Amino acid sequence: MSVFAIADLHLSFGADKPMDVFPGWRSYTDRIYANWQHLVAPEDTVVIAGDISWAMDLKDTQKDFAFLQSLPGHKLLMKGNHDYWWTTKAKMDRFLQEQGFSSLSFLHNNYVLADGVALCGSRGWFYDAETDADKKVLLREVGRLRMSIEPALKDGYDPVVFLHYPPVYNGVECPEIMDVLREYRIRKCFYGHVHGGNAAKRAFVGEKDGIVFRLIACDYIGFTPLSIW
Repeated sequence: MSVFAIADLHLSFGADKPMDVFPGWRSYTDRIYANWQHLVAPEDTVVIAGDISWAMDLKDTQKDFAFLQSLPGHKLLMKGNHDYWWTTKAKMDRFLQEQGFSSLSFLHNNYVLADGVALCGSRGWFYDAETDADKKVLLREVGRLRMSIEPALKDGYDPVVFLHYPPVYNGVECPEIMDVLREYRIRKCFYGHVHGGNAAKRAFVGEKDGIVFRLIACDYIGFTPLSIW
């Protein structure tokens, strides 16, 4: 069994918002499909760290989720800033069951064990949050991150963290998120959200405070799931 990660698929089979209009995204769903089929086995797990579908309502994700269902491996879905279809976990779980999307589930306020590794995470928030509203959302995401990590540690597992937003960007930390990663001695953190060559240059990739950070936005990693375990 292997564990892979990717973020920012921005699927739009059920919405009129193709990403092909952006440089480097030509035929991106075909590339995702081919690369995924080549690398991922049915027994593997793939974490998709947010911005999964352009659908505005859960029911409109049906075609995008059917695409994911057709791919090998078990897919763990996380929330991104463009996942406007996201609702309560109970409603989303029921939708997956009703639609027969048996290889999809959600990483949200929990952890998932894969090959002896605890997969943890939350959406995160802006590293430079300043308004009261932004700070409120950030603190909620910090709480969710703790809710994911603490049970994994209690059960004796080594957590690997996934975020949608970068905890370090352009030389600036999101202190609330970074404090959690340092407190729990997280060793690996994977994140998405950052697109394009210029933006990616400002993303932090490497080791900081004993934590290895990797950017897994799909255009950055060549529309290919990244093997992390």
